[in-house]
Amino acid sequence: MASRLNPYISFAGEAKNAMEFYKEVFGGSLDVNTYGDFGSETPPGYADKIMHSMLETASGFTLMGADHPPGTELDPGNRMAVSLSGDDADELRGYWDKLSDGGTVSVPLEKQMWGDVFGMCTDKFGITWMVNISEQQT
Repeated sequence: MASRLNPYISFAGEAKNAMEFYKEVFGGSLDVNTYGDFGSETPPGYADKIMHSMLETASGFTLMGADHPPGTELDPGNRMAVSLSGDDADELRGYWDKLSDGGTVSVPLEKQMWGDVFGMCTDKFGITWMVNISEQQT
């Protein structure tokens, strides 16, 4: 899979309804994972909240969204991020190194509970970036 770039929207508890709405608007296939899908690591009060969702449309675009994570504050200025994802670890780590240089890392680029390597940072211009390196299937 080639690397791709797409918008990622943060919601204040309404991610499921919003992403289902966008599916009605744009069509396509919607995959949804709740925090509860990951069992014992579920933050209190987050079992039914959306940890990650992805809408892929027949038109060829992708929209991702989630309820904001525990311990973070959601305001109108940080509801959107840019997501870089794929399975080319060297390419994506290179992007990460450059984007995080001079910025602030909020989630270090490391293996996560869902099996992929993931990190989140805010670059030196105040833009939030998420990098997800998919675990290669054998």
